[in-house]
Amino acid sequence: MAGPGHRSARKPLLMKIVMAGESCVGKTSIVRRYTEPSPAGPPRAASYIATVGIDFKVKTITFNDTTVKLQIWDTAGQEQFHTISTSYFRGARGFILVYDITNSDSFQGITSWMKDIHEKADDEVDIVLLGNKCDKETERVIPKHRGEKLAWEYGIPFFETSATDNINIEAAFSVLVKEILDKNSCVLCDLDVVDLNESKKKRTCCQL
Repeated sequence: MAGPGHRSARKPLLMKIVMAGESCVGKTSIVRRYTEPSPAGPPRAASYIATVGIDFKVKTITFNDTTVKLQIWDTAGQEQFHTISTSYFRGARGFILVYDITNSDSFQGITSWMKDIHEKADDEVDIVLLGNKCDKETERVIPKHRGEKLAWEYGIPFFETSATDNINIEAAFSVLVKEILDKNSCVLCDLDVVDLNESKKKRTCCQL
């Protein structure tokens, strides 16, 4: 039988998660909301410019007594960075696919991003679809039922989220992590395994 320190001595499971979607849908703000502690009170307004290339955040969580180290890769949505962004799909265990409920083009673009994932990611990846900026109800152009229908057609979970109001951010990541763990599709790794040479400097975008 393992000693008392056995569990703490185990290496965490590494899980590579990729954020995908058009530019300025709020991918960076979602990642920041999930990975960075927030002060009490309403979030400060932030002015962002679009993510250039790739950046990532790391968050270690405990899920059902399993320690999981998430590498969350924040990809650029602009067309000129498309090749760079999709090159990081390989090796991902899960995807957070995001559109903006106030932007019909970002919703229409989900089909192309799904095609990229199926063509360039590994087999058997898990995907969660997010309709972001649900705090902007007066500016909504994509009804919630359209997001639900699209997710149903792809057979993936769906949430409407708000990074500004912290709506469903934690829940979306928890569902994705659970689905990946249920498939046992992650690998053991050391705490310090991050390829810093792959990351590029980032700028951030769009007030959310």
